[in-house]
Amino acid sequence: MDTTIEEVLEDFEYLDDWEERYQEIIDLGKKLPPLDDAYKTDAYKVKGCVSQVWLVPHVAETLPPTISFDADSDAHIVRGLVAILLMVYSGKTPRQILDADIEGIFSRLDLASHLSPSRSNGFRSMVKKIRSIADGALAN
Repeated sequence: MDTTIEEVLEDFEYLDDWEERYQEIIDLGKKLPPLDDAYKTDAYKVKGCVSQVWLVPHVAETLPPTISFDADSDAHIVRGLVAILLMVYSGKTPRQILDADIEGIFSRLDLASHLSPSRSNGFRSMVKKIRSIADGALAN
């Protein structure tokens, strides 16, 4: 995906209403490459999401290691939220992942007041899973 989180934050500033913002989130999700069905298993499923979300980490054997993610969801808005998370976290070192200010980004996008509680909880479950993967990579 070529879009950066900075571009998304900037775009959101110019969108007048939440219908446009939801459409932007959906459009971001459409840009995600499809996830191979072989990964759509319980092993990669994110627990705590109402929608189905799969997150596949790839840890590069570099020093320091970097972690990239492939992911997908069966829900359009959630798929867009996944895309936002991948912009923030994918291709980063474990330390960069753990230090990322996702709450600040979440706040700047004003998502907390416009997502249902179940979507907000799902978003946080995805963040928790990503951070757990980074913790594991840091420990190795």
